[in-house]
Amino acid sequence: MSGTADEGAIFSRQGGEIQAVMARSLDHPPATVWALLTETARLPQWLAPGEIEPQVGGAARLDFVDSGTVIDSRVTAYEPGRVLEYSWSGPGEPQRPIRWSLEPVEGGTELTLTLRVPETEDPGRACAGWEAHLEMLAAALEGVPIKFPFETFKAARDAYRAQLENGIA
Repeated sequence: MSGTADEGAIFSRQGGEIQAVMARSLDHPPATVWALLTETARLPQWLAPGEIEPQVGGAARLDFVDSGTVIDSRVTAYEPGRVLEYSWSGPGEPQRPIRWSLEPVEGGTELTLTLRVPETEDPGRACAGWEAHLEMLAAALEGVPIKFPFETFKAARDAYRAQLENGIA
């Protein structure tokens, strides 16, 4: 792995949404992490085939072929090398904003992933999916891309659901 898996997420309520913040310390420079988050050729190594146009209003399209999920949204925040935000929703679905923030730290990068999910959905499942993709991102940073880790997903889903059952802010 390329860094420590700072376990878990911090949940809060934001209107009719659940917000989750997941922070990870990665021992790679921000430019390397940014390339994986944004470059068309690198996205399939940890997320899905697709394209993210590097500008506010640019297209954010990802095709999770195995699950049949297609993301077709717009970039809503973009600061080169630091911030990328788009919705991970498919056409006609509620907005599910996801924000990637990178901060340089000694020895690497502090990556913060913030996502918002409608309260009517399963935020534990959503966070578990991103937990698995963060594991894939860490592996891709090491040059050893892995397939979607279903065991990580299942364990994280159960842990996040239990955390949410205990209440959130």
